[in-house]
Amino acid sequence: MIKGLHHNAYRCRDSEETRKFYEDFLGLPLVNAFKIETTQTGRKTGTGVLHSFFQLDDGSCLAFFEAPDMPFEFKEQHDFDLHIALEVEPDALDKMFAKGKADGREVRGVSDHKFIRSIYFRDPNGYVIELTAKVPGMERDMDPKQNHARDILNGWQASKGKAKAA
Repeated sequence: MIKGLHHNAYRCRDSEETRKFYEDFLGLPLVNAFKIETTQTGRKTGTGVLHSFFQLDDGSCLAFFEAPDMPFEFKEQHDFDLHIALEVEPDALDKMFAKGKADGREVRGVSDHKFIRSIYFRDPNGYVIELTAKVPGMERDMDPKQNHARDILNGWQASKGKAKAA
């Protein structure tokens, strides 16, 4: 059975630039980094790939691959395409918002989603990073017995089928 998230891995342009954002700005410690020249299945990586890991308080990590020899389109991702949401304590939102502004970073928010409040940054690789804090008393919004998530998904699917038939 799945116990939890160990890590999510993404491409990065530059490992040190990425470290400065995730460790120095967000406060996620760099806990591992290693060079991969040949994968475990025997594939060569050209001049090598650096794999680095930044740890969250729960022990899970955000990981990055810097792979200079492998083409990858770095672009500013739209929130709906890809974003990384990290949970923080409620008082951290205002602090991180001010820290981002003081650093001259793009900062959006605070957005009130009713069950969470969020602010948004863009990391050096173009990924949207959301810092989000739970709103006390709104736990039901993540309880499928109360929020009817399955019914909403089923309705969405049915409406897509009707649109295709029309």
